[in-house]
Amino acid sequence: MRRSLPFRRLTPAEKRLVAAYPAGEWVDVREERQPTTWTGRITEAYESLTAPAHRARSSSATRTDHDPHEDAGASVENDGTDRADQVQVAPAARKRTPRADRERVVRAEVIRALLLGVRPAEPGQVAAIRLIGARIVGDLDLSGAEVTATLHLIRCQVDGVIDLVEAQTRALRFRDCEILRLRAGRARINGVLDVGGSVLKEGIRLDNAHVSGQLRMSGCRLGCPGGWTSEDAGWSSARYPGDPREQDQKHTALWAGGLVVEGGAFLRGMTVTGGLRIQGARFNGGLWLQDTTIRATGRYAVHADYLQTTVMNMGEGFTAEGEISLRVARISGTLSFHGARLTCTKGPVIQTRHLDVGELLLTPESIEGGVDLGYTRVGLLADRPESYPGAVRLDGLVYESLRSPATLRERLAWLTKHPAGYRPQPYEQMAAYYRRMGHEPDSRRVLLAKQRARRRTLPPAGRAWGVLLDAVVGYGFRPWLAGAWLAALLTAGTLVFSLVPPVQISLDERPRHFNAFVYTLDHMVPVSLFEQRAAWEPTGWTIWVANALIAAGWILATALIAGGTRVLRPASTSP
Repeated sequence: MRRSLPFRRLTPAEKRLVAAYPAGEWVDVREERQPTTWTGRITEAYESLTAPAHRARSSSATRTDHDPHEDAGASVENDGTDRADQVQVAPAARKRTPRADRERVVRAEVIRALLLGVRPAEPGQVAAIRLIGARIVGDLDLSGAEVTATLHLIRCQVDGVIDLVEAQTRALRFRDCEILRLRAGRARINGVLDVGGSVLKEGIRLDNAHVSGQLRMSGCRLGCPGGWTSEDAGWSSARYPGDPREQDQKHTALWAGGLVVEGGAFLRGMTVTGGLRIQGARFNGGLWLQDTTIRATGRYAVHADYLQTTVMNMGEGFTAEGEISLRVARISGTLSFHGARLTCTKGPVIQTRHLDVGELLLTPESIEGGVDLGYTRVGLLADRPESYPGAVRLDGLVYESLRSPATLRERLAWLTKHPAGYRPQPYEQMAAYYRRMGHEPDSRRVLLAKQRARRRTLPPAGRAWGVLLDAVVGYGFRPWLAGAWLAALLTAGTLVFSLVPPVQISLDERPRHFNAFVYTLDHMVPVSLFEQRAAWEPTGWTIWVANALIAAGWILATALIAGGTRVLRPASTSP
């Protein structure tokens, strides 16, 4: 014996849906009341003239029993009786329902009853709701349900909330629909979740959900519940008032922390007002966001801390107004910003602290705001000098390779953009990179720039000594400077003592010959080697020259020793 439906009156669209459900047939209500032939128009005119008589006969009859399958038959007699204007809907919904759309009305409770087994499938068939062009009134509450039938809504208008919290379902498709809100937190969807091309006025909730297939949201338009107040923060007449933590997050269009998608997540071409919250989500098939526009109403445009994915593409056509946060995320493949347009007026526009990524393409079309790459591990970093218009945090950044048209001078300017000033690790990292590449002169230039930047943080005495070391031997990274200074001093001393020879003071019997060059060199060597300084005494103003040569010798020797420790220390290929 067939099971009865818990509804006494059905709209024409509901009758067709009930009849088609056991066999899983498509129900397209877009063409109802829109005849395309002269015969159809004449038939419709005749029905409109005879409908009052049908309604009068039906209203005078007393129905003592109700057969739901008689309603599903959609006879002419019952068509007059069970018109959509007799559906018990909320007064506000009835007021805003145009008369031309009433033939398309389907109550959400009818869909719920069918999906929960009020009518069984026909033998050899798969029960399904496949509905096109309907207006669904009320909240579709399937929270906690185990739905074995297929649910496909195409070009439908859903006035309420679709609630799938903690439900277990097969594949779900809501394509090109207009929906108030979709809630599927902790749901288990065995197949694809497709909402492509739909408008979701108050966004989507998918926190801790599991989708075994793909997540398709390309072409969606998402809003956020930012206009709610604490008094009416419930989910628009849904029986469950909502999680208070959600009510605090008024700027999130996609709430999907902990979401797991086994296939690819395609979010291309979306228009989002609010932010995407995908903290701790896992996308085994990659996350694709090209041509998507996000206008954050709060701080974050994309809040993806602790994310795990193979690929995250926010490249060609991607536009974000707000912060993109990827802290502690793990991306085994490529993170791409190539061709994106990024803007953030408060804080960094990109934050990747502790991110681990195989390849980072930081080559946006335009970018406004700072970039925080602190403690990020990158296999290949591809960027351009114009990729960093604001402050750049590089402390802890580790990369294996760089791909960029930037010159060494531009790279050194990149290292100076940290908002807190000098940080040693970025210099060591870059020097190690050039050393691994076999560019030893560039490595030394980076380390010299590091010492000069460090000098600005020292007290006056340290800065003075640093200036001296820089001038004499370039902190040991320019040892040829010592030779230049030695040659200059030897030339000057030889010339002075040739013009004004010193006086011999040694009275031993050995014959001695004065040599101005050797005499000058003996003064510059800290320990006398040629016995010229002890045998000859400068006179007059040349005494000051001799003393200056002795002091210069000691300074030069000390600088050479200090610089030599850097030149001769073992080379390292890691920062």
